[in-house]
Amino acid sequence: MKTRQEALEYALSFPGTYTDTPFRETNRVLVRVKGSRKAFLWSFERNGRICLNLKAGPDWRDLWRGAYAAVLPAYHQNKEHWNTVILDGTIPDEEIRRMIAHSYDLITDTPSKRIYEAVRRIPKGHVATYAQVAEMAGNKKMSRAVGNALHRNPDPDTIPCFRVVNAQGKLSGNFAFGEGVQERLLREDGVEVVDGQVDLKIYGIAVADGMPYAEAGEHTDL
Repeated sequence: MKTRQEALEYALSFPGTYTDTPFRETNRVLVRVKGSRKAFLWSFERNGRICLNLKAGPDWRDLWRGAYAAVLPAYHQNKEHWNTVILDGTIPDEEIRRMIAHSYDLITDTPSKRIYEAVRRIPKGHVATYAQVAEMAGNKKMSRAVGNALHRNPDPDTIPCFRVVNAQGKLSGNFAFGEGVQERLLREDGVEVVDGQVDLKIYGIAVADGMPYAEAGEHTDL
């Protein structure tokens, strides 16, 4: 990802977002969230490079600054809460998308954010259905939104979307994770997979008051 257009297009793929140029000069283009009007991406050109200012929590802020020379304390913004990301081609596109998604999540209370938090609560060695994740996220009717959110998972290392299966316990298609990846991750997690399907009576969870728990008398290695 090297261009402003690529960055803006990805940022605008999130719900309720729009661009804004609040300054007299057009070098700085912001992406804001409707309602609060908070900006989660500032784009500008500096020294011949397109830069993005993105909000970051303390752990990710320091991790990204340490991992990439093109991630610096924010230019002309609070350096404790913002990074400047230089689009010079040295940062993988996937990582830049993760940074943008993280910035968006920090300033919003969105269904996607609640979905990711719900998925984090699925215990190791268990699986949840899309409907159960939707219930844990506060709305039983947004199963489709769960699928959409997990397809663009900004942080697979901490959001274990491989633990989500359909109502019959069937795994996602290879397009979602890559060939055999979800099955491998589940097996490493202690979940048995037979013919692309998990036995929900053994490995499934139950949900009460929006919180997950293992079925009594079943696989309860929490």
